[in-house]
Amino acid sequence: MAGDKQLGKLKITLIKGLRGKKDDHRATVRGLGLKWRSHTVELDDTPEVRGMIGKIAYMLSVTEGGRRQG
Repeated sequence: MAGDKQLGKLKITLIKGLRGKKDDHRATVRGLGLKWRSHTVELDDTPEVRGMIGKIAYMLSVTEGGRRQG
């Protein structure tokens, strides 16, 4: 079934603080579940999560399946 497709996981770490950042970038960080610098979360690899990562990529370190993305 279509709903049974197994999603990959992404480990996302906030590497820059929120001080002086745009309000919409802060909201995106919160939307990913990140709370402070060096905080790491593990999320499903979905187009929605990828879009949020793309918006604030300069603030993040992303690891996918053991490979570092940025």
